[in-house]
Amino acid sequence: MYLGENIPKLGFGFMRLPMIGRVVDIEQTKEMVDLFMSKGFSYFDSSWGYVGSEEAMKTSLVDRYPRESFQIATKCPAWVVKTEEEAKNMILASLKRIGVDYIDFYMFHNMGERRTKYFDDFGMWDYVQELKEKGLIRHMGFSIHDKADAIDKILTDHPEIEFVQFQLNYADWESSSIEARKCYEVSLKHNTPIVVMEPLKGGVLANPVDSVKRIFKEANPEASVASWGIRYAASLDNIITVLSGMSSIEQVRDNVSYMEHFKPLNEIERTVIEEAQKEFSKIVSIPCTSCEYCLEGCPQKINIPKVLDAYNQKMIHNDLLGAQHKYQFAIILDDLSGSGGKASDCTACGNCEEVCTQHINIIENMKTISDELETQDNNIIETFKAITEKQKN
Repeated sequence: MYLGENIPKLGFGFMRLPMIGRVVDIEQTKEMVDLFMSKGFSYFDSSWGYVGSEEAMKTSLVDRYPRESFQIATKCPAWVVKTEEEAKNMILASLKRIGVDYIDFYMFHNMGERRTKYFDDFGMWDYVQELKEKGLIRHMGFSIHDKADAIDKILTDHPEIEFVQFQLNYADWESSSIEARKCYEVSLKHNTPIVVMEPLKGGVLANPVDSVKRIFKEANPEASVASWGIRYAASLDNIITVLSGMSSIEQVRDNVSYMEHFKPLNEIERTVIEEAQKEFSKIVSIPCTSCEYCLEGCPQKINIPKVLDAYNQKMIHNDLLGAQHKYQFAIILDDLSGSGGKASDCTACGNCEEVCTQHINIIENMKTISDELETQDNNIIETFKAITEKQKN
């Protein structure tokens, strides 16, 4: 028996809610919550940093259902604030905004790389333990987009961690940048149960390239392509639940149709997934292994591996909008630390190409990426800073 074993294997991610302009469509969200709950599901995931999400959770769920009928998960992105007081106040703000007396699953949001240090410096580990003792938090965990070694170190340093949340899907299972399989194996090694995020890779695997889509449709014309991704993750051992960031009532209907009476993948279906994985491996992409040898010599401090990884979103999945968002987010994190540059800042000095173990034409790629991924009408960094200031207030 592990933590969350009896929780249904489909969770509702409150990050991609339906919108009317810039405001959450509360009436449709209520309809989605009602259908989700009526089918026996109960796990809802949010974050202090998802604008409008926690408030929508209160209105659509907490104010309308008995507290014992659902589980709330939310997160603290301590790395977006400057002081210990601000970081600790995030937890209290989440409790107030959601309108609950306790949070079932509380996470440090997006740990790894430079961000982990903020939680250490602000004394968040001891603080959350204190809140657990007071009954304000039931279970303590963290979400992460880093690699397996980072998860291993955090779980080794903090055995009090009760669960972990990371990206896992069939397309990223052997990815050198995501390391889904390795992250999964590390979690098993530490006997730490898992909440799966991005089982559909931000929606990309709900509508993959035609060659992959064809494999699934030939195997089962009646099943949605999305169902293969959700069921793949839910079929693994030690899974608390699999989050789906649903944006419409139609997506909820589809997900609950095959997860209400969930059946793990059988051997034939696993073979179909393997065929899809092989097809993904044929798709042309930039072969960066994220060794980071290129970083030290870059005079513009461009995070070359992250920039290349963002462009692969377009090359592999033909997802230009997703690639732009991924690129912008990478630039945000580096800019906020004062150490980042954009692809368009490249001076073509060639230092990176001299040390690249994969012999990638980085200079040419930087030019292509600046042309295709940098949008002129959206100062994403200033927008992010403005949102952060609004959240603090």
